[in-house]
Amino acid sequence: MSLKVLTLNIWHDQEPWSARLPLLQKWIRRLDPDLIAFQEVLVGDGVDQVQEILSGEGDHASGHSKYHRDYVAAMTLPDRKHLEFGNAIASRWPIIDREEIRLPDRADWETRAALAVDIDSPFGTIGFTCTHLHWQFNHGHVREKQVQLLTERAWDRRPRDGFPPIIAGDFNAEPASDEIRFMTGRHSLDGKSVAFLDAWEVAGDTSQIGEEGQGITWSNRNDYARVEFEPNRRIDYIFAGLPGRRGLGWVEACCVVCNEEEGGAWPTDHFGVYAEFRTDNT
Repeated sequence: MSLKVLTLNIWHDQEPWSARLPLLQKWIRRLDPDLIAFQEVLVGDGVDQVQEILSGEGDHASGHSKYHRDYVAAMTLPDRKHLEFGNAIASRWPIIDREEIRLPDRADWETRAALAVDIDSPFGTIGFTCTHLHWQFNHGHVREKQVQLLTERAWDRRPRDGFPPIIAGDFNAEPASDEIRFMTGRHSLDGKSVAFLDAWEVAGDTSQIGEEGQGITWSNRNDYARVEFEPNRRIDYIFAGLPGRRGLGWVEACCVVCNEEEGGAWPTDHFGVYAEFRTDNT
């Protein structure tokens, strides 16, 4: 039995939301993930996008849902003050602890946050963190500060002698950037270093057709991404701490998902990342 993890930027309610929603739901049913990290989620004034996406799985309050949920607001939308924009986590098992992490920013309207939770799984407590970093190409200096705090808090919260901490989300940075090289132990920042495994790098399915075989998650094959005139790149990740000699938490498989057009619509402007982790010590 593997631990199945999905990360996906849902592109909030950008049109055509009514056409995109059933595609998101179809992918979640198809993958049946244990843990989901959602980014660009809207909540407020009668809106709860994760609840809407998971509505086909039932309502946990009534005892029928497959998923427990939590959410952190990163900012209030400048043009829609009644809505919060943030990150959400859905878990097959109970969430027993949580922390909202306010990430460094540029002291302007754009603020970011991460949500770190402890999950009571059959494999022991799992520390799972969902994040979304600054997006502009020239904001690497901000992302560098963000990954330092993010990894520090995820590492401090990790269960001792248990499942390696997992960090998932939209990092808006390519693998060669200093912020991602920091995540994987290839670059130090301010005299500090960490080492997390990049699930795609360890076990990515390179047999996938086209850019997806390179792990690309921002692809001009996607109509919604192409209008931005940005290059193809890999910017969405699932990271995990090293498993150690027992092998608990080793990345067994990873692939690009939510990458199919249907009826003229795509699930979102990003492709998602899906990974499976070993859950025994053999």
